[in-house]
Amino acid sequence: MKNPRASDARRFLHQTLRKAFSFFPRSLRFAVYRSFVDCDPRPDKRLVLKIAETREELQACFKLLHDAYVGSGFMRPDPSGMRVTIYHALPTTTTLCAKYDDEVVGTISLIRESVFGFPLQSIFDLHEVREKKGRVAEVSALAVHPKFRNTGGTILFPLMKFMYEYCTTFFDTRHLVIAVNPNRIEMYESLLFFERLAENEVENYDFANGAPAVGASVDLHVAPEIFKRVYGKKPRRKNLYLYFLRTRLRNIVMPSRRYFTTNDPVMTPDLLDYFFNQCTHTFQNLNEREKGLLHSIYNLPEYKEVLPVIFSESNFRIRQRRHQRYSLKCPGSFSVISPEKTEVYALRVVEFSDDGFLAHSKAPLPTNVWGEASIRLGSEEKSIVKAMVVRGNHKGSHGFYGFKLVESDLSWRKLVSVLKSGTTHEDLDNATRFLTD
Repeated sequence: MKNPRASDARRFLHQTLRKAFSFFPRSLRFAVYRSFVDCDPRPDKRLVLKIAETREELQACFKLLHDAYVGSGFMRPDPSGMRVTIYHALPTTTTLCAKYDDEVVGTISLIRESVFGFPLQSIFDLHEVREKKGRVAEVSALAVHPKFRNTGGTILFPLMKFMYEYCTTFFDTRHLVIAVNPNRIEMYESLLFFERLAENEVENYDFANGAPAVGASVDLHVAPEIFKRVYGKKPRRKNLYLYFLRTRLRNIVMPSRRYFTTNDPVMTPDLLDYFFNQCTHTFQNLNEREKGLLHSIYNLPEYKEVLPVIFSESNFRIRQRRHQRYSLKCPGSFSVISPEKTEVYALRVVEFSDDGFLAHSKAPLPTNVWGEASIRLGSEEKSIVKAMVVRGNHKGSHGFYGFKLVESDLSWRKLVSVLKSGTTHEDLDNATRFLTD
């Protein structure tokens, strides 16, 4: 049994040291934080970093998060013993986990923007971040098991590296945003070069039980140069530049992807029902708009039984568009052949349907002219179809266009079928079984 007086004494000492530390010059404080970096390029083989996708993994992550938040005063104890939010239910959220000897000992969630927005946008202005190019994701729900919190970053740094690699190579994310306690913001500023958002410190952050919070962001396209400048000449175990950008950790298990999708949904109907209906009242506590948005995302018969009832369901479906469960980023080209010459335009295709697709182009595209669209659907999947631009909008160096097809090929039909009927990222590897033609 813990001695409450000893705990109070340790807390008082910790607060006193932190207060004294705050009087140091900013540059000195940052140097102290960086001196604690210890990133092992060859972690113990018992450490595995992966996407949390099973009930056991997700439950362990939510329990670890709950205990960390309760211990820090960021939430009241929940009867479920878990911290579960509506953002964890979305296909645009990915929960990463660190497992040691098959026990979850670390977790972090990446929440990409969706129709639900971000947790922190209720108090922080993201206008300047959104004005820049690239997708935005909120880093949230970070927790490390108590037995690994004083081990020099044995879990934290591999988890951060996993986050960086997943965001830059799999999650199609350029900007990360965070809302953290003021006592912890300098760790993110000094080690990872986050910059504070316009609204500096917020006194009450509802998403963290009213605790004060500071918002910050980092541009992952700019960060490598800063990492190189600050860490480039440091010893290997203190060199986050080499660690994040030049080191391969065999402990990291990236998801397999047959197609060029950029998110990894894991929530089956059973998992949604278990975490958001049975264990918690998350679905029950949503407002009518939020319930309707869930239906627009999970618009399959097998989900209907576990989603919250919406009283104006028929009207909602008339008014609201369907939202994709999978996001895509497929490279391609559009070739227009004339007697004089052949024009080839580079495309980035982001949405597919039975008879058309939507794509970005840096160059203005000709409309109402038939051409050949060649699109890489995945590393080993390609589709070549006859297509025409039927609508589009081009501003400056960016255009967004809608195409219609003459006829789709088999590769195209397989992808569209699984996008319509698949429920998790694993279904994409078995696209043929969703083919109904």
